[in-house]
Amino acid sequence: MALRENEHLAATIEAVPAEKGQLVYRQSVWTRVTHWVWAISLFFLMTTGLQIFNAHPTLYLGSQSGFGFDNTVLEIGDVRQDGKVSGYTEILGKRFDTTGILGVSGTDARPILKAFPEWATIPSSRDLGTGRVIHLFFAWIFFFTLVIWLLASLFNGHLRDLVPSLSDLRRLPRDLLDHLRFRFHHTARYNVLQKLTYAIVLFVLFPLMIATGLTMSPGANAIFPFLTEIFGGRQTARSLHFLIMVFLMGFFVVHIVMIFAAGPINELRSIITGWYKTSPGKGD
Repeated sequence: MALRENEHLAATIEAVPAEKGQLVYRQSVWTRVTHWVWAISLFFLMTTGLQIFNAHPTLYLGSQSGFGFDNTVLEIGDVRQDGKVSGYTEILGKRFDTTGILGVSGTDARPILKAFPEWATIPSSRDLGTGRVIHLFFAWIFFFTLVIWLLASLFNGHLRDLVPSLSDLRRLPRDLLDHLRFRFHHTARYNVLQKLTYAIVLFVLFPLMIATGLTMSPGANAIFPFLTEIFGGRQTARSLHFLIMVFLMGFFVVHIVMIFAAGPINELRSIITGWYKTSPGKGD
């Protein structure tokens, strides 16, 4: 009798459909369009930026540079010893062999003596003039897209979605642990790690990238002479500009990894159509 009741109960449970998540409209058209414009712009800014960096692959602190100064913080180059050329990267006076990656790439028969290899730059060949033209073109697109996004987000309330509340911050340790374990909760709103990350990128790194870029421009110096004082000199601004690029590249890599880990179909649908599927019971 008990066995028959258990079988009936099991059949009833199987007959009840599993609770499913629901589709919520998560990303506005402004967020989606600016996201893809930023993605394209940053790709060209990074690759042309490396082309520009290859013209003088050394970073300094302060306002001046040259043989008479000891203010180098990063240098990528090549050395020839015993008839063999090798690449190196020197950071704060410590030198590392980076042959095949930085300084020297290509093959032993045809070594390419560049800080960054040809596949990482646009144009791939040494062409500083073209690199600067493309870089400035996408820099202006990037700037105006940021302005449009800020104005649209002020009106549609999207900015509030990126500001962590006190309850969000209390959940930070648990949310961080869940991400480390690749346990994702798909909700209609951003989690606290997303809020903090996007806020840092949008309100810190993006403005700093624009400001340091303007500081390196002699034309912008005439309009905004205070920028060189704020950043401690044009060479410091150049070093910060490069460092911000490294942070953004790191963000991009982590961003792509999280998309695949959390479910690429759902994440891509959200940023293309605006609709996002939440976990069961996580629709609010």
